[in-house]
Amino acid sequence: MKMKPIILLFALLLGVTSRAQSFDEYFTDQTLRLDYQFAGFRKPGSKAGEQFIYLQDLYRVPGWAGRRQHLAELPVDGNYQLTVRDDATKQVIYRYSFSTLFSEWLDTDEAQHLQRAFPNTFLVPYPKKPVEISISCRTKKGTYENKITHRVDPADILIRPIGQKNTTPYEVIQHCGTSDQCIDLVFLAEGYKESEMDSFVVDVKRCCQSLFNHEPFKQMKDRFNVLAVKSPSLESGVSIPRNGDWKQNLFGSHFDTFYSDRYLTSSAIHKINDALAGIPYEQIIVLANSTTYGGGGVYNSFTLADARNEKTPAVVVHEFGHTFGGLADEYFYEEDLMTDTYPLDVEPWEQNITTKVDFASKWEDLYKEGKAELHEGGGYSTKGIWRPMFDCRMRTNECKEFCPVCQRALTRIIDFYTR
Repeated sequence: MKMKPIILLFALLLGVTSRAQSFDEYFTDQTLRLDYQFAGFRKPGSKAGEQFIYLQDLYRVPGWAGRRQHLAELPVDGNYQLTVRDDATKQVIYRYSFSTLFSEWLDTDEAQHLQRAFPNTFLVPYPKKPVEISISCRTKKGTYENKITHRVDPADILIRPIGQKNTTPYEVIQHCGTSDQCIDLVFLAEGYKESEMDSFVVDVKRCCQSLFNHEPFKQMKDRFNVLAVKSPSLESGVSIPRNGDWKQNLFGSHFDTFYSDRYLTSSAIHKINDALAGIPYEQIIVLANSTTYGGGGVYNSFTLADARNEKTPAVVVHEFGHTFGGLADEYFYEEDLMTDTYPLDVEPWEQNITTKVDFASKWEDLYKEGKAELHEGGGYSTKGIWRPMFDCRMRTNECKEFCPVCQRALTRIIDFYTR
């Protein structure tokens, strides 16, 4: 009996060592940045879009701020999955799930009569040997289709080195540990002139206070490093196209995305990552210098929110729920019985909504324990989709907290990246 603690300790140490060796076996302490273009359209009358993915550029960036454990695992499925395989053995050595603004556009009416392309950027640990990289997208049936596979040789002389010098100035808001112990969260300035950076830092601190006042971020605050990156724009403010008001912003952010007044986004994802070259980051929140209410969040891409509206702190927390946690919107529109966003015969990948096709994979356990409920209406649909509680931070700005299901989903992801 006295030997069991020693055996357990040895097993734990062995597990830690094997994980570290796995990273060191395949990767160096650098980042491979991959820039793509996602293009396509949707055939008239069809629910599915035609998608094409093209590689644009490759970059080598100093340091790796991502996870060093669970390398071949995914915390959630996502709308897309990027897989890195050792080219010689085809063994999966890294996986990454994400969503895109492009996939949202495919569900718009415009996609039926126009072909468009949207940029996307992904970061993976820099490989020691040639790798095979593939990207697959989720179909309306819930399966995944491969859209591109290509080889990357880390010795390729045309992989451009960036971020070695002249990084964007930044201020440390919170430092709790090294990148392998903590999630590196950065706030980027958008629509702030050089002379307005003090105001930007104040806005960052206000949003941070709101984020870390919500569970599970409150009790897991020490798992995050936070930086305020002072990226200056030529002009103060943010574009509001419906008013004919266009600003010279660094990232070209604007309201009225897809003609929705409050949807504040940017398609300049490459520029956003350019501004962060050489700075450790995993999660991005872009604060837009505006008093107009709005925002947007795309899973494992970025959060963008107004910085100076009275609802800003609530918006940032909600949108970060999308970006970091892969959580779905729990609100719905009374006039819509259902939409095409979530087919009712397929279980959504997001953890906080269900069609009951596979309720066991969601919060059935919490439901049986009386810790969560079932309320019809969510994911923009009045019927056929259920949410865990009557209200939640992912449904309204008035709700003060994430529901138990969302809290559990966020906790699992924080653990995934830091343990």
